[in-house]
Amino acid sequence: MHKPNIVYAGKKVEDATKALVMIHGRGGSAEDILSVASHLEVADFALVAPQATNNSWYPNSFLAPPASNEPWLSSALDLLATTVGELTGKGIAKENIYFLGFSQGACLSLEFVTRNADRYGGVVAFTGGLIGDKINSQKYGGDFKQTPVFIGTSNPDPHVPVERVHATTNILKDMHADVTEKVYLSMGHTINQDEIDQANKLIFTRKILA
Repeated sequence: MHKPNIVYAGKKVEDATKALVMIHGRGGSAEDILSVASHLEVADFALVAPQATNNSWYPNSFLAPPASNEPWLSSALDLLATTVGELTGKGIAKENIYFLGFSQGACLSLEFVTRNADRYGGVVAFTGGLIGDKINSQKYGGDFKQTPVFIGTSNPDPHVPVERVHATTNILKDMHADVTEKVYLSMGHTINQDEIDQANKLIFTRKILA
């Protein structure tokens, strides 16, 4: 099970009005994903990066039957729920909480927010999709209330089929998320500059209309 181990950067949570929860990929670390923030327009954010025990959120592919990734998957989702609860408890409203993940971290981010849909500040998924051998829509509930979401991916990608990305986008749109999906030809399993630019434009510097 994942032990709570959160690495913080940016503004202190107590002094911030916005927070970005950053979720690393398989084999990565909180410090790795925090380094992405230097390319983002998040100077006024508290940066909150949970660290997975043994550097992996769950043991098998995100396309494996969910039971094969337990109890790690549920533990990871619980850790995110606790993290969000701590942020709201310190005065940061859900609509000012943002999520960003890469690869396994992108899958976990998307799975968490779609199980707990609400008006968040925004979601950035660098190469990921909803988790499971099949998408079970009964797991998902709530209303994103036009939360902006950016999903970028490569076609092909060695770990994330583009078909799962499309299916994920459709479910989020059905739950009233404002999704922008971009597929990059033969990008590889990485983050490119255009994805960074899209995240800044669509999520982090977006002006919210009342």
